Amino acid sequence: MTTIAIGRAVWAGFQCGGRWLALGALAGLAGCALVPPEPIVTGPLTAMPPPAPAPEAVANGSIYQPSTYGHYPLFEDHRPRHVGDIVTVIIQEKTHATKSVDTSTNRAGSAGLGITLAPDFLPPALGPRQNFDASGGNESKGKGSSSANNLFNGSLTTTVVGVLANGNLQIAGEKQIAINRGSEYIRFSGVVDPRSITGAGSISSTLVADARIEYRSRGVMDEVQQMGWLQRFFLNVAPF
Repeated sequence: MTTIAIGRAVWAGFQCGGRWLALGALAGLAGCALVPPEPIVTGPLTAMPPPAPAPEAVANGSIYQPSTYGHYPLFEDHRPRHVGDIVTVIIQEKTHATKSVDTSTNRAGSAGLGITLAPDFLPPALGPRQNFDASGGNESKGKGSSSANNLFNGSLTTTVVGVLANGNLQIAGEKQIAINRGSEYIRFSGVVDPRSITGAGSISSTLVADARIEYRSRGVMDEVQQMGWLQRFFLNVAPF
C-alpha cells in the first residue's frame, strides 16, 4: 500500500509539473507575439549637453566675446550651424507609383497526311488507312497592376547632433503625444545643408539627405493591429 501511495504522489506531482511547463510555454509564446517592430531611426535623438563652461575671460573691452556655448557673428543671421541648435523640419512627403503589366501570347500548329492512292509495289499496309490529321495550340495571357499613394504632412523641431567636415548638419528629433491610454511618436533624422535652411530656421523634408521618418503608436490602437500569439505560432509552423 505504501508503494502505491508513493507512486500516486509521484504521478500527481508529474501532472502538476506538466501543467506548469505548458503554462510556461504558452507564456513564452505570448511574449514572442509582443516583440516591438524594429525602429528605422537609430542613434541619439537630441544633442548631448555641452561640457562645463571654461573660466570667464577677463573683460578686455572687445565687442566680440567667444563663449563656450558657441557664438554668432555680429553681421550674420542666426542660422543653425552648431551642435545643439534648433532646426524645424516641415514634413512634406508625397509619393505616387503605378505599374501595369499586360502579356498575351498565342501559338498554333497543325500537320496532316493524306494518301488516296498507293502504287502496287508499296506494302499493302501503306494506303488510305494511314491518313492522319493533327493540330495543336498554346495560348497564355497575363495581366497585373499595382499602385501606391502615400501622403505625410506635418512639422517637427529637431536639434543639430553633429557637424560634418564639410559643414553639413546632422539633425535628429522626436515628438511624443499621449492621449488617454494611447501614445504616438514621430522620429526624424537626416543630413541638411545649412544653406538650405531659411532665415526662420526651417527646412523642407524634401531637402534632407538620408531622411528617416518614423511615425508609430503605442497602446490600444497598436495592440489591435497585431496578430494574436496563437495565430502567429500556427502561421510560423504551417507548411502552406
